[in-house]
Amino acid sequence: MTFSVLARPRRCTHAVWLAAVIAMLFGSNIGFAADHDRAAIRAEVVRQHATSVKRLQDWIALPSIAAESLNSKEGAEYMAKLARDAGFQHVEIVQTDGKPGVFATLDAGAKTTVGLYFMYDVKQFDTAEWSSPPLEARIVDKPGLGKVVMGRGAVNQKGPESALLAALHAIKAANQAMPVNLVLVAEGEEEIASPHFSQVVQRPDISAALSKTVGVFMPSASQDQDGNVTVSLGAKGAVELELIASGEKWGRGPSKDVHSSLKAMVDSPAWRLVKALDTLVSEDGNTITIEGYPAAPPISAEEKAMVAAAVAKSSEANAKQRLGVSHWIDDLSWQAANERLVSQPTVNIEGLVGGYTGPGGKTVLPHRAVAKIDLRLVPGMSKEAAVAALKAHLAKRGYGDIEVNVSGGYGPTSTRADSPLIQAQLAVLRNAGLDPMLWPRMAGSYPGIVFTGAPLNLASGHFGLGYGTGAHGPDEYYLIESANPKVQGYDGAVMSFVDYLYELGK
Repeated sequence: MTFSVLARPRRCTHAVWLAAVIAMLFGSNIGFAADHDRAAIRAEVVRQHATSVKRLQDWIALPSIAAESLNSKEGAEYMAKLARDAGFQHVEIVQTDGKPGVFATLDAGAKTTVGLYFMYDVKQFDTAEWSSPPLEARIVDKPGLGKVVMGRGAVNQKGPESALLAALHAIKAANQAMPVNLVLVAEGEEEIASPHFSQVVQRPDISAALSKTVGVFMPSASQDQDGNVTVSLGAKGAVELELIASGEKWGRGPSKDVHSSLKAMVDSPAWRLVKALDTLVSEDGNTITIEGYPAAPPISAEEKAMVAAAVAKSSEANAKQRLGVSHWIDDLSWQAANERLVSQPTVNIEGLVGGYTGPGGKTVLPHRAVAKIDLRLVPGMSKEAAVAALKAHLAKRGYGDIEVNVSGGYGPTSTRADSPLIQAQLAVLRNAGLDPMLWPRMAGSYPGIVFTGAPLNLASGHFGLGYGTGAHGPDEYYLIESANPKVQGYDGAVMSFVDYLYELGK
């Protein structure tokens, strides 16, 4: 049926006719959420810039480090304060068997409710490795990039999370209606693989609030240094654990450190750990050889197509320079390496600790050695099955005395590309003139499975323009003022969250 914008067709209600007229005049992306004055909100974002950046700097100055039990109570209290200041009416600290979480709700009287996932904890740091003090959050010039705030947690995840909070402050200050209701859940143990976060999410009233959302997203900085933006449809699962070899458990070797000359007559727990580790992977360390380990399904044709499209827009040279590598595993091509990145599980040694590690030598035979391990899991795998296979493998090969201490973990997560949560992301990015790349799953991990798995079965993902890097390493930073118009600075990141919330409100 064709019709003029001036002539109302028969059998068409006034509302339907009006909607059709609006769609033809202004495009089908027009929604029926509450109208908002984007320019007014943008003006508030600019006006509040210094205050928003200072809020981020103050947050960075309070490191909550779960692995060190540092500032966990204070970190939760500060997260709760940030939520209250941003307009959440109900805010409470939720106790768990580990570090506390935070639950908050913002009722805007909107038809749509959106979930937010925050983490308030950060990774450990060694100040000596940093070019700028990691807790001072100084503004640093990065040639060719712009001005950044440098500090632990700057990009992972306090920078993007503070930008989302700044969006809420700006909407309120501009006297604009919030387009969605919000349900916020935050934790202080993400950096130790979220061992108790499910206790927050599964509390009946919190689970009920989340069940009313269209999905849950985590604020992130999704652009690369060239301005490309990626929309991830999931993430790998993760398990963090320690393998411990000791003279006490083994029944051989010393029960305390002894002189190294005694190796001629005394067994070494450190060598025992090394030999056990060697059975977990192939000779080159790149293929998992744990007997009975859950098998990863082959990469699908759809995922291969996503990787190919993304690789065509990205720079292999830039990636190698950023990571400080000159070769990929098995000298794979750029595309094959990325296919492996999204589709393969890993067994990684984070650290080896045993005996004397200070300056110079100290001739001892250590009585105890520890390997800190992380396992990354892909769809079809579970934390429980991976750990069970590891324990059975060690026992079968005569290493049953090696302790397997699991500190945290969860399975992989996936969300459909056609979910409203993801479609709204794509709409915002395309409206901004960007050509987003769909990505099967992040190589990193977050506990999205608590949202996407039973009983909630929600969509979950990450969103946010802006750029930053250095997560978990020295000189971590988040871009504040961009020298590249294709890459958003802090204010641009804030506005991306404004646009996303209003798009979700449609």
